[in-house]
Amino acid sequence: MPATPRSLPPSVTRLVDAFSQLPGIGPKTASRLAYFLLRAPPETTMMLSDALRDLKARTRLCSVCLNITESDPCEICSEPSRDRGVICVVEEPLDVTAVERARFGGVYHVLHGVISPMNGVGPDDLRLRELLARVSAGRDGVPAREVILATNPTLEGENTAAYIGRKLAGSGVKVSRLARGLPVGGDLEYADEITLSRALEGRQEL
Repeated sequence: MPATPRSLPPSVTRLVDAFSQLPGIGPKTASRLAYFLLRAPPETTMMLSDALRDLKARTRLCSVCLNITESDPCEICSEPSRDRGVICVVEEPLDVTAVERARFGGVYHVLHGVISPMNGVGPDDLRLRELLARVSAGRDGVPAREVILATNPTLEGENTAAYIGRKLAGSGVKVSRLARGLPVGGDLEYADEITLSRALEGRQEL
């Protein structure tokens, strides 16, 4: 990554470097964001500052599903109408938002990643132990009946789903995978509502 020009004041340099650490943000985009904030009204920069402070101070992981939340358990896990016997396993918190658009009525489990040996990520680096313990113990007296593997249809996502399927084999719990209505190589967060609904309806048992 090219170094930030030395002609910039140190405060601007630090901001550009900070923006450059964000995924998908290169040096040019980072510079444009920094200069936008320089020209923006004070209330805009203060709003961003407050939002970032609240993000770190107020959010936590739900002790049940490991989704991002401000209350524990999260709103989804606390909702009485949810079918706690059906657990949808996703890679990231954004995927929960995507599946919710399809009006899914069960609960979730967030892995916070996928198995990726090339990136040094193994099963122990994910929230797999919590999933296996949750399936075994049930929740609020409701045993798990089905685990829907909703990892992304990428090589890493497929390998992660296959690994979980092997771990749950013989558990007596139905293990299903989202149907191939999802495009190969795509991410759940970019899928439209109809595609996700069809994928949920056409899920297949492993």
